[in-house]
Amino acid sequence: TRESEATRKLYGLDEEHTRPMGEALLIARRLVERGVRFVQIWDYDWDMHQDIFNQLERLCGNRDKPAAGLVKDLKSRGMLDSTLVHWGGEMGRLPVVQSRGEGKEPGRDHNTEGFTIWMAGGGVKAGHVYGATDEFGHRAVENVMTQHDFHSTVLHLMGMDAENLVFEENGRPIALVEPGQGKVAEGLLA
Repeated sequence: TRESEATRKLYGLDEEHTRPMGEALLIARRLVERGVRFVQIWDYDWDMHQDIFNQLERLCGNRDKPAAGLVKDLKSRGMLDSTLVHWGGEMGRLPVVQSRGEGKEPGRDHNTEGFTIWMAGGGVKAGHVYGATDEFGHRAVENVMTQHDFHSTVLHLMGMDAENLVFEENGRPIALVEPGQGKVAEGLLA
């Protein structure tokens, strides 16, 4: 209620279908303003193993305006350079629609060979596309980045070294990126 009408519209709070994501992203911005260093919005609806024809269009329509609003708002407040916005998952999806069996709506499975993630601010080169997939969209063919490379890059942008981020569990080391397995993608850094 403390936000201006323009800000509320920017995040899509004035539209029923964009309001839930808009509220989540506006709360995220407010947390960052107050010094919270890491905020995650978990979008569990995005896992479209089934019913992709209905789900994808609806979900994009519900998320696009609030996501753009967050980036614009952070930029207008001078916070984008120090805030990394990451929109994506741990991997991509296959570029084909797959049958899920009799009586089930088609969907898509996971794909670790080619994936799309967008990021803004926080040390990422603005307006830049890094890498490309084959003509079919299945495998990375240019500036190939493994999941380990991606995690190393995000951790670097957050001021951490993936090589040194190791924890112990039951007396054995656990790492997000095993030493020597990931490299920072210098080409997407500002």
